Amino acid sequence: MIIAFCITLVIVSTTLLYMQQAKFGKSPSRTRLERIKQSPNFKNGKFQNLSKTPMLTEGHSWFKVLYEAYIKNKPRQYPTDTIPSVKTDLLNLPIDRDILVWFGHSSYFMQIDGKRILVDPVFSGNASPIPRTTKSFNGTDVYGVEDLPEIDYLFISHDHYDHVDYETLVTLKDKTKKVICGLGVGSHFEHWGYDSSKINERDWGEQVALDKEFTVFVEPARHFSGRGFSSSNTLWASYVLQTPSMKIYIGGDSGYDTHYAAIGNKYGSIDLAILDNGQYDEAWKYIHNLPEEVLKAAQDLKAKRIFPVHSSKFALGSHDWDEPLKKITELNKWYNFPLVTPMIGEFVHLKDTTQKFKQWWVGLN
Repeated sequence: MIIAFCITLVIVSTTLLYMQQAKFGKSPSRTRLERIKQSPNFKNGKFQNLSKTPMLTEGHSWFKVLYEAYIKNKPRQYPTDTIPSVKTDLLNLPIDRDILVWFGHSSYFMQIDGKRILVDPVFSGNASPIPRTTKSFNGTDVYGVEDLPEIDYLFISHDHYDHVDYETLVTLKDKTKKVICGLGVGSHFEHWGYDSSKINERDWGEQVALDKEFTVFVEPARHFSGRGFSSSNTLWASYVLQTPSMKIYIGGDSGYDTHYAAIGNKYGSIDLAILDNGQYDEAWKYIHNLPEEVLKAAQDLKAKRIFPVHSSKFALGSHDWDEPLKKITELNKWYNFPLVTPMIGEFVHLKDTTQKFKQWWVGLN
C-alpha cells in the first residue's frame, strides 16, 4: 500500500509539475472570468453548445474508443509516402493578389482585399503538449513563421493543441497586429506575451469591425475546448468574415447542428465555406462533421464553394489518412459543389470560382 501510494504521488506530482509549463496556457481569471460568467452560453461553470452534445454517441464506449486509438492495428492511419507540397513565396506576394494557401490540417493563410489573415497556425510538427506523440505527416512541415509576412488578423477557432500551438504563436507574436478569438482564449495569449490591446475576444452573436468594409461576425460551432485538465472554460467559435468583396465562413471544428442553417439564413450565400472534415468518427459525430454532414452544412450555409479542412497532417481519428478527401469527393457527385482541395502551399485563387484542383492524394500510400 505504501509503495503504491508513493508511486501514485510521484506520478501526480510529476504531471502537475510538467503542466506548469507555459505551453499549457492560462485559465481565464479576474475581469476576464467575470465577463465569461455574464455570457448566456456559460452555464454551470462551462460553456455550452446550442444543442445537447455528449462526447460519445449512444452505443459507443470509451473502452472501444481507447482500443481503436491505441491498440487496434490501423495500417493506413499514417501515410508512408511523403505528402506533396508547393513552397510559395508569401513574403513577397503582391498585396493585390487575392489568394489562400493551406498548410495542412486547419491552418491556412489568406490575402484578400489588401489584408493578410492567418487561421489556427500549427508549425511545430506536433499537435500535443507531449513531444513526439502526435507528429505531423512527412512532407507537411514545409512552412514556418519565418515564411509569413506581417499578419493583419489572426483568427483562432478554439484552444485545442491542434489549433493553438504554443511554439508557433510565441514566434508569431511580433508579426501579429490583431487576434480574434472566443471568450477566454485571450488568457493564453496574454500569458504568452501578447499585448492585451491586440486581443479581440467575443461571444457568439457579437462582431468586430476590423477596418473599413472589413467585419467579422462571431457565430456558434458545436465542439468544446480545453488545455490541461480544463474543459470548456474558453469559447469555441466559427466566424463569418465580410470583406469588401467576399463573404467567407471560417468554420473551425464542429459537429453538424442547426447553427449552419441559422448562419445561412442570417447572412445569405457564402462565397467560400471552410469546414471541418477529418479526424471524425461515428463515436464522436456530435463534435466533428462526418463527410456527408459537411455537404449538408454547405447546403445550409448556401455556400458557393467548399474548402474541407482538418485532414492530411495529423492522425487524431482512426480512419485512413486520405479517407476524408476520398469520401467527400465521392459524396459530392450528388451535390456538385465546387470543392477546394489544394496541395499544401498551392495557390487557391479566392475570386476564381472555376479553379480546378488535382486529386493529389490519389495513388499515395
